[in-house]
Amino acid sequence: MSKAAPTVVWFHNALRLADHPALSSAVENAGPVVPIFVLDDEGDWAIGSASRWWLHHSLKSLSADLKERGVDLILRRGKPIDVLCELANETGAAAVHFTRNYEPGGGTRERELKEALDEKSIACKRYRGRLLMDPEDIRTQAGDVYKVYTPFWRSLASQVEIGKAIPAPKKLKPYDGKLTSDKLNDWSLCPTDPNWAESWSDLWTPGEAGAHDRLDDFLENALEGYDKERNRPDHKGTSRLSPHLHFGEISPQALWRATTVRNGDVAKLDADRETFLKEVVWREFSAHLLFHFEHLPDSAFKEKFNDFPWQSDDAALKAWQRGKTGYPIVDAGMRELYATGWMHNRVRMITASFLIKHLLIPWQEGEKWFWDTLVDADLASNSASWQWVAGSGADASPYFRIFNPITQGQKFDPNGDYVRKWVPEIVGLPTKVLHAPFEADAETLKKAGVVLGETYPDAIVNHSKARQRALDGYEKIKD
Repeated sequence: MSKAAPTVVWFHNALRLADHPALSSAVENAGPVVPIFVLDDEGDWAIGSASRWWLHHSLKSLSADLKERGVDLILRRGKPIDVLCELANETGAAAVHFTRNYEPGGGTRERELKEALDEKSIACKRYRGRLLMDPEDIRTQAGDVYKVYTPFWRSLASQVEIGKAIPAPKKLKPYDGKLTSDKLNDWSLCPTDPNWAESWSDLWTPGEAGAHDRLDDFLENALEGYDKERNRPDHKGTSRLSPHLHFGEISPQALWRATTVRNGDVAKLDADRETFLKEVVWREFSAHLLFHFEHLPDSAFKEKFNDFPWQSDDAALKAWQRGKTGYPIVDAGMRELYATGWMHNRVRMITASFLIKHLLIPWQEGEKWFWDTLVDADLASNSASWQWVAGSGADASPYFRIFNPITQGQKFDPNGDYVRKWVPEIVGLPTKVLHAPFEADAETLKKAGVVLGETYPDAIVNHSKARQRALDGYEKIKD
């Protein structure tokens, strides 16, 4: 009996072993499995700095998981089509398997890979796993692309078929020849001078095991009450699963199963579970939009916003980036982002609104900053969410909905715990003026040791005037 030929498994967007159809199908072929990750630094949206840190640790975890099962993860750098064809030739592979990519150009690159492999009589097979449903499979009754979230949610929730979990393989058959691989450390994915991510290993556990631990912790400690608690940045009320989802360390199917079925019983879809699954499906909706409208990261979905009278203000942009706007809830969020690689979702909306509507700086500037500083930077979610806040996206928040950073802070951080954690310069201020230090009288500021303009910035804009300026700008494009 002849030996089965190897199968190359390309781990580019699904860095896990369980719920991995491309891997499980390769195992079923009964031949050696050759796992590879290809680092591709080309393109306008090459992976950002914070995500590079996560990728390093996720690959380290994946490599260890594969090693336990008897195979080595091959690391190579370059254009995926060239690297994969070369590896298939080296190993005499019969097939290359991978999880489908839905981002701009992904389909074209996958077709080119298939054509190149077809010429060599090597099978090229792509599998689902990154989304709950493929973008082509969910349409309105008229056959159109969904552009409004709520009917998209209803449609997906009524159609989605999750299926049983695919367990991680217990053992993998190794390739018996010698293969070259880059060393992970040589890719220099982690910052060194300065090492601004030095404490991140205490905050995050990248990898498949860390993802499932995070899910278990959320289900046990935060799912109950999620509907209300998710809006409180001063509480631990969110799942923090977004980076694990982005890197494919856990599948959206696993989240759906765990949320709707627990301990063998089908759970009633109460408000907490429904709200959580709606957050998961917002990610799905974003991917759906990006798949059908590839310009989403670069230009406004609603074209009239391309003519908005934006301002160019480098000093204001830098103040926003560094958390020095003089508005504590905004500054707290931006400092949390820089210190941890993550920001609470409610505060993401507040900080984004401030940049766009108080400073009139184009949403693309914020999108680029988040892309570089978020560990969960996802092209679809990032671009769709920024356009939602800007009012320029599909089913977006109206432009004239302008978050008041003072009242938003008072509502969602009522005791000031979140602000005091990230803006220690004003920790001594009474809660009633904490979210608006510029409204405190001289005696109150003195008692708290706050000198506006010195120990803490003056507000870089006046809220009322900035709001009116934003509305005036909208009037110019409204019709």
